[in-house]
Amino acid sequence: MIPFVKGHGLGNDYIVMSEEDLPGPLSARAIVRICDRNRGVGSDGILLRVPTTRADFGLRIFNPDGSEAEKSGNGLRIFAKFLWDHGHASAATFTVDTKGGVVECRCHVRDGRVGFVTVEMGRATFRAPEIPMSGPDREVVGVPLQLADGTALSVTAVSVGNPHCVVFVDRLDEAACRRLGPLVERHPAFPNRTNVQFARVHARDTLDILIWERGAGFTLASGSSSCGAAAAAVRNGLCDHGRVRVRMPGGELVIEVRPDWSLRLEGPVEEVCRGTLSAEFVEAHLP
Repeated sequence: MIPFVKGHGLGNDYIVMSEEDLPGPLSARAIVRICDRNRGVGSDGILLRVPTTRADFGLRIFNPDGSEAEKSGNGLRIFAKFLWDHGHASAATFTVDTKGGVVECRCHVRDGRVGFVTVEMGRATFRAPEIPMSGPDREVVGVPLQLADGTALSVTAVSVGNPHCVVFVDRLDEAACRRLGPLVERHPAFPNRTNVQFARVHARDTLDILIWERGAGFTLASGSSSCGAAAAAVRNGLCDHGRVRVRMPGGELVIEVRPDWSLRLEGPVEEVCRGTLSAEFVEAHLP
């Protein structure tokens, strides 16, 4: 049997597993089945602890469609809590090696447990050389994008180690997010697909966003999406450098956007359950 821990950050839930406990590499088929909310454990993705020589801990992040993500702010907070609460980390501050770069996590420990984590998410960039109208050295800020259904959007492309496309709107509409999100995610301008945020500025230090997550769909919350939206708001002159509150259906995160475009994410995290994949499930769905 294979042990796992399930946690969530503002309703964005992940299963944490260790590569050393698996009989072999996780296939896309196995990931999809484990994340299935009716036939598996159910989650927005899998956090797989792996060996690394670049940081204190290594992490691979998988979406529920079986694809691999470079970085996840909520996932990193869940992973950090797992490392501390389960005795893998000996210090409250440590580094994690992700496909999107090495990040630093700081666990806020109270009564021996972690309920809040700060993550240094790296620097935001606004270049997307895969977009033909941008060129390799031009920032993609307020660039027009025509969708397959004829909708025209003004978009800002942001990378925080993984790709984001931010659309500023006057009114948030979940139905529009669900309709347009997949069209933006799979637009030919983004050959590797992209995360999508629809953002409304509430104040110079507050954003409301809806999220269509690459490989996961409509999501209650996302740490990296919050980082991308906050950075885009500052870059477009809609918010100020410093602490930006990002409000989502699942709750609120605080993103500090510094003048050098480095980003710090702060937010709560909670463990949901601990369990094991049964021998029957492993035999049927894992190699």
